[in-house]
Amino acid sequence: MEAIWLWIKYLLLGIFQGFTEPIPISSSGHLVILQELISLSDEGLDFLVLVNFGSLIAVLIIYRNDITRLIRNGFGYIFKQEKAHKEDFDFILYLVVATIPAGILGVVFGDYIDSNLDAVWIVGATLLVTGLALWVIRNIRGGKNDRNLTMKDAVIVGLAQGVALIPGISRSGATIVAAMLLGMKQETALRFSFLLFIPVSLGSMLLSLEDILGAKSGQLWAAYVLAFAGSIVASYYSLRWFMNVMANGNLKYFAYYCFAVGILVLLFLS
Repeated sequence: MEAIWLWIKYLLLGIFQGFTEPIPISSSGHLVILQELISLSDEGLDFLVLVNFGSLIAVLIIYRNDITRLIRNGFGYIFKQEKAHKEDFDFILYLVVATIPAGILGVVFGDYIDSNLDAVWIVGATLLVTGLALWVIRNIRGGKNDRNLTMKDAVIVGLAQGVALIPGISRSGATIVAAMLLGMKQETALRFSFLLFIPVSLGSMLLSLEDILGAKSGQLWAAYVLAFAGSIVASYYSLRWFMNVMANGNLKYFAYYCFAVGILVLLFLS
């Protein structure tokens, strides 16, 4: 019975993370809150990295056509100098550049963030910051598409992703807010944000692979497999839903949500 309850709790965490990862409300912050509510701690396996990898699989499925096109055209430009594909090559280059700031900030400040910025009250405060940022861009309609991006855009969005290392600051929210403030169309901002998630998630998974393979508890492995599967399914449907929300310009509702949860956390869980 104890094992079944453990599996249920981890499945809940996986579904919860999967649903919150694509939408701009901070999946890491919500995991901190949920773990506080159900008294569930990490058992030695890098749980957050594993369930984020589940979200990555959902992103790969949804954006598979864009990814295939970028890879095909990127190689076409590199090896065949096909000028018609330079824009896709540049897009890949911008994704690579935008990945660098978060990597550097993670190496320099990662241990400090893990040790000092995972308190529930900090999550409450940073959710308010996320809500404010979403409120600022709620009515912005940019004009930049994939062809109009610049290296400056890539660096600024990459820095925004680095700020999202802090629990409660949404990764998707930070990158989409930065992209839209830079004048990107909603569709372009969304695509850039989630394609940018790919190298970050892959890198985190590779760095944690030894810990994942070193897990010994059979019960824990089963629990993490359930969480992983739940994350894939929840991320897929959450991202599909969020794409429709973005298309309809309803980001303000996520701002309201972040304000409400942030205040409740500060009042009752701090």
